[in-house]
Amino acid sequence: MKAHFDAKDDVIVVTGGANGIGRALAKAVAAAGARVVVFDRDRAAMDSLAREAPSVSARDLDVSDRAAVMDAFAAIEKEYGGIDGLVCAAAIQPRTRVDAMDPAEWQRVLNINLNGVVWCYQAVIGGMIKRRRGSIVAFSSGLAHQGWPEASAYAATKGAMIAFAKSAAKEVATHRVRFNLIAPGVIDTPQYRAANAGPDDASWRNSIGVGAPEDVVGPLMFLLSDAATMTASLVSRDFAYPARED
Repeated sequence: MKAHFDAKDDVIVVTGGANGIGRALAKAVAAAGARVVVFDRDRAAMDSLAREAPSVSARDLDVSDRAAVMDAFAAIEKEYGGIDGLVCAAAIQPRTRVDAMDPAEWQRVLNINLNGVVWCYQAVIGGMIKRRRGSIVAFSSGLAHQGWPEASAYAATKGAMIAFAKSAAKEVATHRVRFNLIAPGVIDTPQYRAANAGPDDASWRNSIGVGAPEDVVGPLMFLLSDAATMTASLVSRDFAYPARED
């Protein structure tokens, strides 16, 4: 059975969408007919995305700034008439031992990876409830369950994301608004390369393997689609094959 997604006229917002999985998804949903807005802080990557996918609107936003998030999403609601799907892909993963971690670094990881999703959820949920339609997808990680040396802050936010999403989803289920999670597996992104240089990269490639951002697009598009009649769920790609054969 082949899957085909029709996103014609849907409005999809992707945070952290200038690089990695978010970028691959933004290009795919735009190709499927959606009107796509990407939020990011990487201006060079946003400019590159605009050249590759001119229909995608790339805008600067710090998701840890609640007031800025509220203003940015209100502007999209006004400009596009609503938001059908939100994918929260913005995250950072600095590698530091717990006993050497600066409190400001710990707080920055929480502010972006966890609080940023909460603020975006708050920004879109009212409109989705009113329209009785919408899908939100956030990212967890296998590290939420297994941990990893020097990744405690990142892993903590991904574990907290599971608890948050499962609870928040149940608050809006009766309004036919869905909130699901994806654990994408080990994917070759700029964040992955920065966090897994040297032996860690070799360890992943020699064990479960390292996938491409495009490998995650299908599951994400499914979760955004009306076919995903589920909420408060975690789709986990713990061990997977590439989306395309070489």
